[in-house]
Amino acid sequence: MRVLLVNMPWSPIDLPSLALGILKRSVDERVPGATAEVLHANLAFTDWITERTEFTGDDYEYYALSSYFMGCGDWVFSSALYDDPNWRDEEFTASMTGKLKASRMKMTRDLHRIVPEFVEMIARQVVASEPDVVGFTSTFQQNTAALACARRVKELAPHLVTVMGGANCDGEQGAAVHRNFAFVDHVVRGEGEAAFPALLTALTEQTPLDDIPGLCHRDATGKSVANPMATKPLPPAAILPPDYSGYFERLAASVARNWVEPKLVVEGARGCWWGEKHHCTFCGLNGSFMEFRSKSPDTFYDEIMELARRHRVLDMYVVDNILDMRYLTTVLPRIIDSGYDLRLHIEIKANMKRSQLRTLADAGLIYVQPGIESLNSRVLDLMDKGVSGCQNVRMLRDGAETGLSVAWNYLHGFPGESAEDYDPVIAQLPALEHLDPPVDLSARIAIERFSPYFERPELGFTGLRPEEHYRFTYDLPEEELYGMAYVFEAPARGIDEPTVKTLNAALADWRKHHTDARLTHDDHGDRIVLVSRRRTFSWRAMELTDPFELAVFRLLDQPHSVQALLRKAAARVPVPARDETQVQELLDSWIALGIVFADAGQYVHIAPAAVNEDLLRLDFMRHIHTEDADIASVAQDGTGVPEPA
Repeated sequence: MRVLLVNMPWSPIDLPSLALGILKRSVDERVPGATAEVLHANLAFTDWITERTEFTGDDYEYYALSSYFMGCGDWVFSSALYDDPNWRDEEFTASMTGKLKASRMKMTRDLHRIVPEFVEMIARQVVASEPDVVGFTSTFQQNTAALACARRVKELAPHLVTVMGGANCDGEQGAAVHRNFAFVDHVVRGEGEAAFPALLTALTEQTPLDDIPGLCHRDATGKSVANPMATKPLPPAAILPPDYSGYFERLAASVARNWVEPKLVVEGARGCWWGEKHHCTFCGLNGSFMEFRSKSPDTFYDEIMELARRHRVLDMYVVDNILDMRYLTTVLPRIIDSGYDLRLHIEIKANMKRSQLRTLADAGLIYVQPGIESLNSRVLDLMDKGVSGCQNVRMLRDGAETGLSVAWNYLHGFPGESAEDYDPVIAQLPALEHLDPPVDLSARIAIERFSPYFERPELGFTGLRPEEHYRFTYDLPEEELYGMAYVFEAPARGIDEPTVKTLNAALADWRKHHTDARLTHDDHGDRIVLVSRRRTFSWRAMELTDPFELAVFRLLDQPHSVQALLRKAAARVPVPARDETQVQELLDSWIALGIVFADAGQYVHIAPAAVNEDLLRLDFMRHIHTEDADIASVAQDGTGVPEPA
């Protein structure tokens, strides 16, 4: 049996498909007499489209990821799905006017008109390769492209067996795809390592399909049948390493090689150990199975090393939704000792210790995504995030100190939040401009399938409808769109637009001025030197020398309340005595100077330790000579406020 696995646009071009890499290995190793190949149609598209239009890597990224919540990428290929170059063009234009720039609107409509030619080419290429089974993966904005190609393949070669799977086919979504598109013979829902080989074996042996968990198939009358989903996820030992044969060779022959630096995709774990007990209210990423399971440290390490050696690629994207904390003392130390200069991207929890972050950095995890989402503790509680605003700020500070690039998003729109939750944070954002800003402006949360907000209307969202883009992409009644959709419209909750605009203006300033901003501290034992270069703070350097204030600043390495600071600092420096009012005044002065962040009665300092003391000393001396009036020493009254020039 010959199996062809197809990766259609808009799959990322800098990453091989993990899903198809795993399925290829599962077919080759677990289905007797079967072989699998992967057709990288996403890369073929880059070559095809650049011969016809002024299309760039940034354009591809837009349709693959940036426009996900507007559905632009899926709408582009809906013309091929319905064999109509003008499919729902008026509806799309009416909906997107005001949301898209004129140039983006034109490109999207132009692509929509010509992509049926590309689908025709790929479909004929599929048929010409004479497979027995054609499998399409569908994730993010891949759905219409995969469906369009499956439709045309079935028209050209009705005898070929067509199968779909992937994140867009999980649970009810997969059942809806199978019900509504008769040219898809089978849909694999959930984890495919076991179900897909079982399907191929059953097709070869002509045995019934009813016992394959999650599989959608058709009975003798042609009616869609959806087998019950698996009741338990695959154990970690059953999760195969991917086989990326052909991807890097195909990329090297594609125009896309000039756009991206390719990365390997590796997987150590599935599910979320935090979500098992506290499912973040807005998150639908884990689909049908939240249960956390991870590969043994030896297995995961061996997979990483083997992929690096085989493909001679050191950039790796770890797709785990959350890091297995065991790996900090097992896998990562071995990577550090391996001699491989890996550059890893991974998602972590925001409350990790600095020593743990240093281990990540030493192992090559230069990009981390800690799921910060907000800097206000009350809003974070509404999300059930399990961290505080000060902990998230500490994560940004410690990321800067350890050399990690922190990717995060600012979200709003949670039921129960108010402007009072945002105003204190907005006021303090200028002080944070030296730390990594969010990747974009604040976004109102989307209601995702599988999330608590979707599953539990009592949390604040009722009357959900599929997002508008599904309605001008597919020719289906709303009840079927509801089954296929991953993102849903809902009444706006939380803060109003004036607060959103104020927040986004402050975030825009942060993003604009981040590169030029700086705040560091250097602890010399008897004094702490702070150096600042931020647009809203006039001071450039200051020293802390008072023993009590030194103790307070060092304690603020971690979030503390006023009472805890007073108790612990007094124990370290018993004289002179201070009271809560004096500590509060000190903290207020430090907030005014932009060296401390406050939230929910907690305080944390925001000055990363100077990475290079020589550079700090040079910077400090330069400001001594050029801006003497701005150098501050601790005032005699103990407030820490710079003395006037």
